[in-house]
Amino acid sequence: MLAFAIGLYLLLNIGIGVWASRRVTTTRDFVVAGSRLPLVLAASATFATWFGSETIMGAPTEFIEHGVLGIIEDPFGAALCLFLVGALFARRFYEMNLITLCDFYKARFGRSAELLSAILMIPSYFGWIAAQLLAMGIVLQVVLGWSLLACILFSSVVVVIYTILGGMWSISITDFLQTITIIVGLVILAVIMFNQVGGIEPLTANLPDGFFRFYPETSFKSYVEYVAAWITIGLGSIPQQDVFQRVMAAKSAKVAVRASLLSSFMYLTIALIPLFIGLCGHILYPDLGGDSQMIIPTMVMLHTGLPIQILFFGALVSAILSSTSSAVMASAAVLGENVIKFFRPTLSDWQLLRIIRVSIVLITGIGIIMAVGAQSIFELVAASSAFSLVSLFVPMVAGFYWKRANTPGCLLSMGVGITTWFLCIEIDTEYPPMMYGLLASTLGMLVGVVFGKSPAPGVA
Repeated sequence: MLAFAIGLYLLLNIGIGVWASRRVTTTRDFVVAGSRLPLVLAASATFATWFGSETIMGAPTEFIEHGVLGIIEDPFGAALCLFLVGALFARRFYEMNLITLCDFYKARFGRSAELLSAILMIPSYFGWIAAQLLAMGIVLQVVLGWSLLACILFSSVVVVIYTILGGMWSISITDFLQTITIIVGLVILAVIMFNQVGGIEPLTANLPDGFFRFYPETSFKSYVEYVAAWITIGLGSIPQQDVFQRVMAAKSAKVAVRASLLSSFMYLTIALIPLFIGLCGHILYPDLGGDSQMIIPTMVMLHTGLPIQILFFGALVSAILSSTSSAVMASAAVLGENVIKFFRPTLSDWQLLRIIRVSIVLITGIGIIMAVGAQSIFELVAASSAFSLVSLFVPMVAGFYWKRANTPGCLLSMGVGITTWFLCIEIDTEYPPMMYGLLASTLGMLVGVVFGKSPAPGVA
């Protein structure tokens, strides 16, 4: 019965995609929903950007193993990202009336910056897409009893169909529905688990010292790692197409700002519920075997009846599906708009839309390959955000807020930052590689501004 209900959930999502496809007549309709979303849909879509596999399956595992310091990256860093987007970038992005974030680099720094930013941005999504496909495969394996590979392949087919049909319209509508259902399911499960544990005192009695400590030990290295945790998603996910799409999908600049700020608050509060449930499960079953990323789904199977299982697993699959779809579409949009169109500028809008849809299939295929060989959802997501942090963040901020930022500085910042990051990973540096990459990216911008002779085409 549970498997049948999950199948209906997936069919519902595909049905919404079919319905939404009637609203898609242009590339702008497909990528940013024609910039027509009201506050409720815009906020729920922005909230759902990352509320999926990592929040429900990855972060609780880190919380159980490392305490509060283990989940600084998510949910705290993720909430910080959404807040900063709303406070510093959403209005200015919206007023530029762009389709992709790489269009900003083109407008501000020229066509060479557009192409390089696209080449760097597209691979940054591969880890995220793989994480979502892996998570959906793990969940469906529990529900359907198939092999993990079969579940990943099945999930991928659903993602491709759902994304190709409706684009951002279908994502936004399903985000709204799944946000409501996942919140209801998590709250009900949290109450059940709290009663099973027996209250606050049994929940906290045997936790290790410093479990709830919010600040690290007083050493330089620990604080560097602490800052790295905050900025991995907190800054690294700001220059990302999926976040940009949600900003641009709002019906006005005012709605875009409010949706980002509201989603930040929603994420910071609602994302704490899975952490609480995971901790309750760890207290009740300290020797629970199997994949620790499945602790919350396992709690649902052990402690709830069929109606709650249907509600929870249906919403969870829907949430992961939505997150996967938006990431696939984001990278496909950049590939079509800023890479293919770069070399074929005479493409019609209809041809571009078709190319983006074909790209969705190709990018999903890469995600499948990575998902099959992956183990940790949390680590896949972290690598995805770090990629854009060391290459795209500094040029974006400088492009907005520093008039002297120029094309040589932008290109140096991107190239030096990503190269330094890769080298630090290769030699296994003592401090987080992303910190070296971010520093190199900043220095690259400064060197380009000081010694570069080419002014940026745009105006800060």
